This record gives sequence, structure tokens and C-alpha cells, in this order.
Amino acid sequence: MIRESFLQQLGWLLAAVGLALVLTVLVTLPSGAPPLETIYVLFKGGVGSMSKIGRVLAGWVPLTLCAVGLLVPFTARLWNIGVEGQVVMGAIFCTAALRPFDNGGAMEIALAMGAAMLGGALWALLAGMLRVFGRVHEIFSGLGLNFVALGVTLWLIFGPWKRPGVASMSGTQPLDFSLWLPRLGKLSVSWVSLAVAIAAIFAIYYLLYRSEWGLKLRAVGENPKAATLFSLGPRRRLLQAFMICGAFAGLAGAVQVLGVYHRLLPAISSNYGYTALLVGMMASFRLPLVPFICLFFAILNVGSIQLPLQMGLDSSLSGVIQGIMVLSLFIVQGLRLWLKQRKEAD
Repeated sequence: MIRESFLQQLGWLLAAVGLALVLTVLVTLPSGAPPLETIYVLFKGGVGSMSKIGRVLAGWVPLTLCAVGLLVPFTARLWNIGVEGQVVMGAIFCTAALRPFDNGGAMEIALAMGAAMLGGALWALLAGMLRVFGRVHEIFSGLGLNFVALGVTLWLIFGPWKRPGVASMSGTQPLDFSLWLPRLGKLSVSWVSLAVAIAAIFAIYYLLYRSEWGLKLRAVGENPKAATLFSLGPRRRLLQAFMICGAFAGLAGAVQVLGVYHRLLPAISSNYGYTALLVGMMASFRLPLVPFICLFFAILNVGSIQLPLQMGLDSSLSGVIQGIMVLSLFIVQGLRLWLKQRKEAD
């Protein structure tokens, strides 16, 4: 088996990015927009000023939390599609924990974050139990629970938690300023959320690559039957993998409530759960690449706002570019596997 170095893997990723740029040019041609100028406006819209960089970092944090969390179940060969619902449930538990407080400080914020992690973990545990004990594939259970979580959010916003005298898509009553995460200078990102995201990266690294638990989880993912024979407790570890991923997703929901919107919204997840799946596939679920790809997607999301303003293009073009990136990755990976098989055959 021929192993590739990190630089070779990075080279293949850059090849996928290059192919994606070529395909993006082909996509923009029918609209009559200059392809290179479109790409320039898109990226400048994400990094053209300090305020834009702040919005990029504010989006990078929850996306990174979801993406690094997904590495845990994938190590056990599980697809936690329900991470989107786990973000939503984390936001719900975070809001619920703060409702008794009209104001607060660090202790109340820490309590809300802990509640969010618990909410995400419990929601993920439900998907895990359906997978382990009910033999329901995690893709189907995860998608179903995503819709349930969204339904619960809408019920709360228009029902028990509706704003006094009004119930609308604008969400619940805003949190008191004392319950907001402190911002990094004048940027729209909190230094606390940045610290949490960076700590999460190192925690996942230690858990998966430096701990005995991570080694046993990889063994369960490689061969569940052998793991059973060696008393590694595959069922227990699969459930733990779901819960850890759900806890990180729930933490992302807390960041959205405490640091971005300061209330519970119907679209509180901002589709970061689904985007994190694309990030994982692009990174081939390798941790060192995940933060950088998350940053790339965050730039696309923020920069897409400038497309209709400066060029009259629909902002959904950024979503098209994300899809092209994944397609390009699959094409390059197929070519890489084909070349590897030829070398091994020789």
C-alpha cells in the first residue's frame, strides 16, 4: 500500500481547488459576468476590510466546531448527518438555560454553553441509539431528527417563547447585553468563541490521535466484529462518538445564540451542519486541513453578499461554488485512486 505524504495530499487538494476555479469560470460565463472579476469580488467581499474579516471569523467558529466534531463519528465509520439538528438543539438548550436570568455574567454564560453541549449530545445520542439498537441507518435518523429539531424551534418561537405581543420569524426576545459573548475589539467575533474553536481543534487532536480511546474507536471503525471479540465495547464507543460530536455541534449552537444573533432564530444553524459535511469530505476527514477549508467556506459565505451589490449576480453563486468544490474533489480523488492502483499494480 503506497502512502502519501502530507505535502502530496495538500497538492491533490490544491489541484481540486484549481479544477474548481476552472469549473466556476464555466458556470459564470452564461450569466455574462466576467469570471475572474466575479471570483475577485467574491473573495474581496470576505477579506476586504477588518469588519468583513470579523464576520468571516464569526462564521468560521461554528463551522469549525461542527467539522472537527464530525471527525469523531467518522473515525468509527459513521455519518452523523444529524449534526444540523444538533446545532439547533444546542441553541434551544442554551436559550432555555438563560431564560430565568434577566442579566448575568461569566457563570451564566458558562452554564448556557454547558447546557448547549448537553442538548446537542442528547440529540445525537438519540440518533446513535436508533443506529445501534434499532438498526436505523444514521443518515435516515439524522435527517429525520433535523426536521424535528426545526419543528421544535418554530413551536417555541411562535408558542411558549414568543416575544411579548408578537410572534414572528425574528425569533425570541433578545438576550440582555450582559449575556453576550465579549467581542474581539470592534470586530463582530468574540474572542471567547475563537478560543473555544481553537481549543476544540486541539481537544479532537488529542482525543483521536493521542489517546487510548481514539485508538480503540479506530479499531471499532475498522472491524466491529473483531472489536467485539477483543471486548472493546463497540456499541458503547459508537454512542460515545455520537455524543461527542453532538456536544461540539451544540456548542456551535450556543456560539450562534450568545455571540452572533443573541436570540433563538428559526435559521439559527445557518446550515453550518450541512456545510461541515462538505468540509469533512473535502478534507478527507483529516484534521489538519479542516480549519483552513472552514475558513475558505466562511469567506465564500461572507463574500457572496457583494455579488448582487456590485455585479447584479445572485448570492446563491457561493453555494454553487461550494458544490463545484466538492465535485472537483471527487474527480481529483478518483484520479488519485486510479493512479495509485496503477502504481501498486506495477
